[in-house]
Amino acid sequence: MAASPSDRRYSKEHEWLKIDGDSATIGITDYAQEQLGDVVYVDLPAAGTTIRQFEKMGEVESVKAVSDLFTPASGEVLDLNQAVIDKPELVNSDPHGAGWLIRIRLSDPSEAEKLLSSEEYDALIKE
Repeated sequence: MAASPSDRRYSKEHEWLKIDGDSATIGITDYAQEQLGDVVYVDLPAAGTTIRQFEKMGEVESVKAVSDLFTPASGEVLDLNQAVIDKPELVNSDPHGAGWLIRIRLSDPSEAEKLLSSEEYDALIKE
């Protein structure tokens, strides 16, 4: 498996956070989509919703199971990826790119320090 992108932080629940100024993009990792299998449905919070770090923010449904999504950071949802809602398989084919889930305005950028670096995350999933 390829190394996780180093330009983002990771949660132990297999979500990633890519910070850009005071906002951030959230998605699930390549490892997570592999474990899930073929994603068939994604339930995401609406724009304007306030989410809190490590709390449930939605669900992803695959042919194998329904799994909760947990947010790696707190903030206000700015945008959700309509392409993923229309074509959930993007989560499988490009989890770190076109398969992103939501964008948020960060309420506390220092929360990223509670997340794993790409090296720490890659070590976690090799265990």
